[in-house]
Amino acid sequence: MALNKGLTYVLLAAITLVPWNATAVNSYSLSNLLRKPELRSLTGIAENLLVKSLLEITQGKNQQALNTVDELIEKIPNFKLAYLVRGDLLMAQAQHLQAFGNANVSQAAAVKDLQAEARVRIERYLSNENLDKLPNLLLAPNDQQSHLIVVDTDKSRLYLYKNNGGNLSYVADYYVTVGKNGVGKQTEGDKRTPIGVYFASQKLTKPLADMYGNGAYPLNYPNEWDMQHNRSGSGIWLHGTPSNTYSRPPNASDGCVVLTNQDLNAIAPILQTGKTPVIIANHLKWIDADNTSADKDTLQVAMNSWLSDWKSQNTPKYLSHYSRAFSTDGINFQQWSDHKFTVQASKPKVDIALSNISMFAYPDADKKLVVVDFTQDFKSPTLSNKMQKRQYWIQEDNTWKIIYEGSA
Repeated sequence: MALNKGLTYVLLAAITLVPWNATAVNSYSLSNLLRKPELRSLTGIAENLLVKSLLEITQGKNQQALNTVDELIEKIPNFKLAYLVRGDLLMAQAQHLQAFGNANVSQAAAVKDLQAEARVRIERYLSNENLDKLPNLLLAPNDQQSHLIVVDTDKSRLYLYKNNGGNLSYVADYYVTVGKNGVGKQTEGDKRTPIGVYFASQKLTKPLADMYGNGAYPLNYPNEWDMQHNRSGSGIWLHGTPSNTYSRPPNASDGCVVLTNQDLNAIAPILQTGKTPVIIANHLKWIDADNTSADKDTLQVAMNSWLSDWKSQNTPKYLSHYSRAFSTDGINFQQWSDHKFTVQASKPKVDIALSNISMFAYPDADKKLVVVDFTQDFKSPTLSNKMQKRQYWIQEDNTWKIIYEGSA
């Protein structure tokens, strides 16, 4: 029994929660499905076969659609979404279905979760997103950071980029799960995923529960900016899925970013280096790669001016680079100012060099905010040290100011 045209649109609309029409759907030729380079990952294969089955449904090729779903299940035996589609196809042979997941009406909550997963996977697959573009964020890793990760929580997607001498190139993207209650973590136990700039440390070596899958890589939440804003909690990790589950719904974690075990394994060599930048954003926007350098250039000028004024021991000019809202380790701007006037009163000769500079824009901040890391080599008549340093620069009245400074 063939699926009727009305069911086709009910099925597709229920899955994606966005308008569909036959012309738009069928513009994606089955013969072109495997030409997308991003389909090399298991995430890509899953989405390829999922969309392929739905396209076959729109063309009335229901047995082929069933065969495609069976192929998907053979490749990914624990992919729950594939079983839901297969159940609908089998039931359609005997009765008229009213909606996607109708074969599992007794499990309404689980079906709703799978509908959400189907929506974000299919939207990603059918999007016209140009992977030659970059996120509309300042992303400037240093030479020691071979890759960086950007997570778009709204689209349940993790994007991996390679650093080619300061130029970023797309490598792959993966479906992810984020917090049950969405994003914008504020307190311990709120089951939200934080938004911000973080760094992934090496894989935890202690034994973990099966729910974490093939491994876990802690993020440095709460970071300095989180602590400045009294955000609490801990244990925000990149980790895998339970052994009996291929993927979890888009909003199902306690705040962590969760990948399939296969996808986690794919990026493990990068994560295992430690300190991989992980920028977690919401409602990511995209721009041409050529348009990403403006903020970097102006911020670099501001940093050069700050460094020059520090070397000259011109304390008023040096302090002019700091926001009145500046704080570090419980010290406010006035205390910092008093300290610097005391230290620099004799104008000692200092030699300061910065290297390995990285800059990452803080997503969803009220103002432009950039996390800057660097190696600082400081020499004076009484002190010589080399340290990793982190600053947060904020734009106030179109001028870059330092609002936080400390060790990295």
